[in-house]
Amino acid sequence: MDSVPHAQARIGQRALLLTTAALPLAGWAVHAITLHRQLATTRKDPLTGLLRRDAYTARAHRVLARHGDSVTVVMVDADHFKQINDTAGHPGGDTVLAAFGARLTAWAGPRAAVGRLGGDEFAVVLELAAGRREQRLAQLVRMLHTPVTLDDGRTVDVAASVGAATPDVIGTRDLTALQRAADAALYDGKHSGQPVLATSAHTTVPSINGRRAGRPGTAVWGRAA
Repeated sequence: MDSVPHAQARIGQRALLLTTAALPLAGWAVHAITLHRQLATTRKDPLTGLLRRDAYTARAHRVLARHGDSVTVVMVDADHFKQINDTAGHPGGDTVLAAFGARLTAWAGPRAAVGRLGGDEFAVVLELAAGRREQRLAQLVRMLHTPVTLDDGRTVDVAASVGAATPDVIGTRDLTALQRAADAALYDGKHSGQPVLATSAHTTVPSINGRRAGRPGTAVWGRAA
């Protein structure tokens, strides 16, 4: 006669043990979700919404692995940015950087790797066929030269220098080498208002203070080299 109550008691104890054991698992699940969200947040620069250096690099490698020689690596450097900070203040400078981030994202599309490398330096890795490079890079320069309206209604003239490198021209799919070549090309066309496509000569340009110095003989679209 007592077997039924005893059986019910044993079932109740097991259910309690299972529920108690499940509580830490549920807690860890919530913790894991929180950590995932925090990691997703830290992957992006809070000002521009672009990928931080490490996250950008990881995604850039994936784009290169997927698309190979049809990839273009683009380096972007804001022109006269210190002057913007001096005249419009740091909030104004932040607005300009955020605008650049939005424009780079819109230009590159959702499948590209778009990152803020630090300060006013940006990088993009995207699939871009050889026949479209000139047109698309010229489009990017126009976008980055469009004035930015600040929160107080003032309009700030902005500009950026753009250098690009491609595996088929540089002869490598190594991201670091392509970025260095694109950076050297960028400095060849600094303040010119024209995008510059790196040649194989840019791979031998020496580095100065961590940045690569420009050299003559580069292909600058829209003006004589």
